[in-house]
Amino acid sequence: MYTSYIGKKFLKLYNEREGTNLSAKEFFDEIFFNLFFNDEKHLMHVGNSPFFQKPREEDVKKHGSKSLAQYNNLKLAIENDVPNMSIFVGSQAKDVGGTTSGQVTEMAVNTNQDDMYASWFGEALGIGVSGGYVMLIDEAEVMWTLFQGWKYYRKYLTQTPNVKDKQIETWNGQWLWHWARPYYNPDYPDDNLHIETSEVQGNIAIPTQQWSRVIFILAKKYPNKKVIAYSYNLSQTNTTLGFINLYLPEVHKIFDLRDKLFIDNESILGEEEIETLSTFYNFKEACKLGTIGLKAIEPAKLREYMPKGSFLYAQGKEYIFSNEESFINYQLFKIWIIAMLNKTELLNLASNVAGALLDFEKSDKRGRTAYSSISREVRESGNLKNFIDKLTEVLDHLPKNADVFKEVVEQVLKMPSDNFPLFVTLIRFEYAFKKSKNN
Repeated sequence: MYTSYIGKKFLKLYNEREGTNLSAKEFFDEIFFNLFFNDEKHLMHVGNSPFFQKPREEDVKKHGSKSLAQYNNLKLAIENDVPNMSIFVGSQAKDVGGTTSGQVTEMAVNTNQDDMYASWFGEALGIGVSGGYVMLIDEAEVMWTLFQGWKYYRKYLTQTPNVKDKQIETWNGQWLWHWARPYYNPDYPDDNLHIETSEVQGNIAIPTQQWSRVIFILAKKYPNKKVIAYSYNLSQTNTTLGFINLYLPEVHKIFDLRDKLFIDNESILGEEEIETLSTFYNFKEACKLGTIGLKAIEPAKLREYMPKGSFLYAQGKEYIFSNEESFINYQLFKIWIIAMLNKTELLNLASNVAGALLDFEKSDKRGRTAYSSISREVRESGNLKNFIDKLTEVLDHLPKNADVFKEVVEQVLKMPSDNFPLFVTLIRFEYAFKKSKNN
């Protein structure tokens, strides 16, 4: 199981950095158990495991505490039982009657005790994201950072008595966010740590990190690297999304373009304004794209302003600048579109077309709405033919912008078909922005 692979890889990293030679069982004995389970509040939950079950009273008396009795039961199960999900995290059900029996096989699989122990701290390195899924990242720096955060989760539970426990994967997502902040101090890792708890079914809980935040964090840390994530959900029935390629250089283009396009702008987007971007796709749907890159982080409400019929759920709304948030969203939409178009020159062209359309509307001296209607039809074009036809009508009435229209026709004819609606949407945003400045 991949949890065991990550656990053993982490253990190798730990032994190298700490100068030790611990086996997985020894690491569990000496470090993991005391930190995670030797307390009334546990740091993680493994369904149907001995730590999930109430031990016998005589065992509690014999071993000195409930947690020690549970740990003894785990050791006995690992020594004597067949590998199963209650002792080998992420594994199959014990028999064909279990809800994850689809993983049960009669094939001989070589599994030893260290594999089973390692699966526990492999799971403890999972990063919880919205939708109930967990990501395992095979990167040494990420694993070490999450490991360093474990003791601060224990500290947090101790200092916050009413907060829900057993949320290590959720904590890992929050800790990763904290680690990526500019104020993070490796000498004092929990300085300035602030987690806004939420109420879940009457309990105070640490909120799960938005999946796109994790992707942005990784993109900032690894701007030139493709990273592989393994994603799954362990519950009554295990769900596996599998291995997902994270194309972080694509995602990092958002930051690069922010610096390039808005460097002289007083309202430049901050890091957190980008990293907290809400997305159109949830995590499961993003994984269905096959890879996670620019396309997966499409802004949540962008399709409201795309021409009707150009994309699924496109609504063709006019963009309205009403407050600071609307201006921030405009910048986010614009950056994402330009990154997708992969040609920054198209921003100036879209701006020029928007300006030409506004000039065209103003040129109607008789107070009619005919010119405004043609301009709107250009901006509402859901296909290339209609766009060119309507631009031709504009040009018939306003020849002075012939160069702009000639250039835009040349560019749209060379675009991939999926890019055309994005470019028209960019024109729509530039039109709305210029119009708001003139009002």
